Amino acid sequence: KAYEDLKAAKEEEIAAGQAQIQTKTGELADTDEKNAQSKVDREDTKASLSADEQFLMMLKEKCQMTDKEWEERQKTRQLEMEAVSKALAVLSGDDTHDLFTRTFNPALLQSNSREHSERRDKASRVLSQVATKLHSPRLSALAYQVKLDAFTRVKKAIDDMIAQLLKEKADEIKHKDFCVDEFNTNQLQTEKKEREKQDLIAKIEDLEMTIKALTEAIDTLKAEIAEMQVQLKRAGEDREKENKEFQTTVADQRETQKLLKAALSVLADFYKKSEAASLVQKQEPVGPPPPAGFETYNKNAASGGVMSMIEQIISDAKAMEAEAIRSEEDAQKAYEDFVKETNASIEAKSKDIVEKSEQRAKAEEELVETKESKEAVMLELEQLSNYNAQLHQSCDFVLKNFDLRQTARDEEVEALKQAKAILSGAKFEEFLQSA
Repeated sequence: KAYEDLKAAKEEEIAAGQAQIQTKTGELADTDEKNAQSKVDREDTKASLSADEQFLMMLKEKCQMTDKEWEERQKTRQLEMEAVSKALAVLSGDDTHDLFTRTFNPALLQSNSREHSERRDKASRVLSQVATKLHSPRLSALAYQVKLDAFTRVKKAIDDMIAQLLKEKADEIKHKDFCVDEFNTNQLQTEKKEREKQDLIAKIEDLEMTIKALTEAIDTLKAEIAEMQVQLKRAGEDREKENKEFQTTVADQRETQKLLKAALSVLADFYKKSEAASLVQKQEPVGPPPPAGFETYNKNAASGGVMSMIEQIISDAKAMEAEAIRSEEDAQKAYEDFVKETNASIEAKSKDIVEKSEQRAKAEEELVETKESKEAVMLELEQLSNYNAQLHQSCDFVLKNFDLRQTARDEEVEALKQAKAILSGAKFEEFLQSA
């Protein structure tokens, strides 16, 4: 019975071990598949990152070329404006005006008052036309001011407005460059943080699966240890019961042997004495014969068989005692081996639980850190998104209308220069326009 229980316990343990092997094999297959997929995703991400980096390099080169070309165009435009301003300054002098008046228009000399009035009207019309076209309140106000204020004050107002427009133009260019750079930087940082977020999400999922697998393995090991402890307790109880039965069996057999030996000894002594008495009675006494008495007592014919049977029973009792002792020794050895193997298995499983618990603790700690990193990345993405929204509020209008606003501002500056030239010269409009 002890052997059968031990065999059943070992078969259950083997079945549990095989089930655990199958479970671990399945988990290993899932992990290998996930690892392979992660490697593929990693290669795809590397390829995407490489393509993005190449595109970024190409974009930077293109932007550098565009910025360089833009600077050259701005520099050329600035030089052109400076040249025109210098030319206007030369042509706006009183001596030059008198010279041109005598050279090109000597027949139509008029009074200074009428000439100034015509200049005012022409300059005002030029400014009014451009103001209407561009919907510029500043030019409209200046066009009205040209009709009323003195030449010197009007020219100064025109110069001030030109300087203001040029400053606005430079500021708008600077703001546009700032917007382009910030949008590019924001996009690159957002893409980088998005990749970090995806990596952290994948890592969190992997850690959660690892923690779940370790927890299940630890629970399985604890259940197996509890089951082995129950089997160990049952085996101890069975061994104690078998030992009591053994002690009783041996005691009964020995007592039986003792009683049978005593009976055999009594019978043997009796039959020996009977044989001796019969020998004595056979001797004839001297003298007259005695009277007739009892016949000679003969030994029971079955006495030999009874004694042989008693001896056989004693021999069988000894054999049963020896068999019981051998069985007890075998059962005790099997029990000791079972206890030793079970304790070794419990110790190994307990050690495995400790190792898996440490792995789970590290995974849980890493999971907390990864979740914190994810929250930090999410916060950075939110900040980048908010900053992107601020950039759109600040830059969308400028970027969308940049060329239009630059063209309109250039037209305003050109109109102001024409107005100033009209105020400074006589019939020099065509010359200024061609210039």
